[in-house]
Amino acid sequence: MTPLPATATAPTAAASDAPAHRRAPTAPGALPLLGHGPALLRRPLEFLGSLPAAGPVVRVRLGALPAYVVNDADLVRAVLVGEAGRFDQGVLIEKVRPLLGSGVGTADGAEHRRLRRLMQPAFHRDRIARYAATMTAVAAERTALWRPGETLRADEEMNALALTTVARALFSSDPGADAVTEVRRSLPLVLDEIPRRSMLPDALLRLPTPANRRFDRAVRRLRAATRHVVAAARADGSDRGDLLSVLLLTADEATGERLTDDQVHDQLVNMLVAGTETTGATLAWIFHELARHPVVEQRLHEETDRVLAGRAAVFEDIPRLSYTLRVVREALRRYAPWIILRHSPGEVILGDVLVPAGAAVLFSPYVLHHQPRLHPDPLAFDPDRWLPERAARLPKGASIPFGAGGRQCPGNVFALTQAVLQVATIAARWRLRPADGGPRVRELARGAVVHPTAMPMRCLPRERAGGR
Repeated sequence: MTPLPATATAPTAAASDAPAHRRAPTAPGALPLLGHGPALLRRPLEFLGSLPAAGPVVRVRLGALPAYVVNDADLVRAVLVGEAGRFDQGVLIEKVRPLLGSGVGTADGAEHRRLRRLMQPAFHRDRIARYAATMTAVAAERTALWRPGETLRADEEMNALALTTVARALFSSDPGADAVTEVRRSLPLVLDEIPRRSMLPDALLRLPTPANRRFDRAVRRLRAATRHVVAAARADGSDRGDLLSVLLLTADEATGERLTDDQVHDQLVNMLVAGTETTGATLAWIFHELARHPVVEQRLHEETDRVLAGRAAVFEDIPRLSYTLRVVREALRRYAPWIILRHSPGEVILGDVLVPAGAAVLFSPYVLHHQPRLHPDPLAFDPDRWLPERAARLPKGASIPFGAGGRQCPGNVFALTQAVLQVATIAARWRLRPADGGPRVRELARGAVVHPTAMPMRCLPRERAGGR
């Protein structure tokens, strides 16, 4: 498959004077004052999914702010890694700064690059191998509480599994246990509010509405809990093998400076947000798809039986869990983040569209991953899309579950490792089936990713070939 030609150039006098640029088409349905914000909030997947038919770059309005939705894979890649990759986070990120602070997810330019350098040791291969023991331990502990035939909310269970895993990888000290409890209480409340806060006018966010008060209270509790554990770890001064220790002990190679307590706190919250939402939703969708596709489930079980023989997975198993990894990658394609926001500090040309300085630029990995030109039969759940010979034919930018370029999620290897180990560990012993008479599972754009609606499933212990 040959990528379409695309250009994305930084602003220059020549580019501004070029005659070939056109005005982007405007999406229909804008409301006075509110623009397309209500459509993005009420039916985001439908609204964004309708825009590629209008063109590779489409203009929308978020309140009074003009915004441009990029629908072409090559242009999205140009925004992320090309010459136009100098896009920054912009004013929209300020609306969630009370939660994310000045962490790696919100910083721009030199500060963002510095924070990424300081975080890199936390995700080295030897560190990931150490976190793997926590990943499998949490999966084994939670599933040990399941009872044959019982019905559980798989969506809630997998989200709790992801949240507990990342929190325990972050905090291994005794004070960290209290932080994990508070994170499990407050973080879900905060995550649900992020898209709403990104799109509503600032004046509405300052009103003492119930939603605003819930958000503020949850942020205060979360910050208090994490600040306490950071202070305790700083006083201890030892390397306990967790992510917090790396953040406290790593010094910038260029300056010798270490992160302050406030900076460490902000990185922790950024990691909690990034490490909970995507992985929790992905795990839930995987078991939903396994229940719907017996052949996929059988192949997964054959692999886990052969590799694990009924035990929990360990880091060294990953090279032999190739089909499990393909199942994870297909879930990340099928249920990708539904929106990513950027800001253009100067004029930028995307394709033949001139994007003005100060505009918001957004794109949807979910919509991109469902374009038949890039992913034939996109609604089908087909892990073999990710066989090396097939994946190699994909255009660059056609698959971006973790973003790309300098702002690619720094914990992507952590997330993939966690998903593979936990899916294999659970599938080695359990099969999940939709509860009789349960509701139809639908896709729900909540937070930054596509979550399932209520997903009640029955836990059925499984027999391996040759016995348990």
